[in-house]
Amino acid sequence: MTLIWLGVLLVFGGVLQMAYQPIWRGRLSGGRWLRSGRGTLEPERPASGFGIKSNWPGLVMVALGGAFLLAGVAI
Repeated sequence: MTLIWLGVLLVFGGVLQMAYQPIWRGRLSGGRWLRSGRGTLEPERPASGFGIKSNWPGLVMVALGGAFLLAGVAI
């Protein structure tokens, strides 16, 4: 039972850590909101707010949490 709760906390913490990077530390779209001469809000580079380099701790936490969840269910 303890492994299940630890797994849930790790998964939840990992998701929050990955959400923290693009939402609270920067914009999801990358560049400036509106450029002069450009009438669209479309980002220059799609999905530039999520990167493996900046989110690896969250991905590791989610993976460990999933492993603990599976181990807790198997026991």
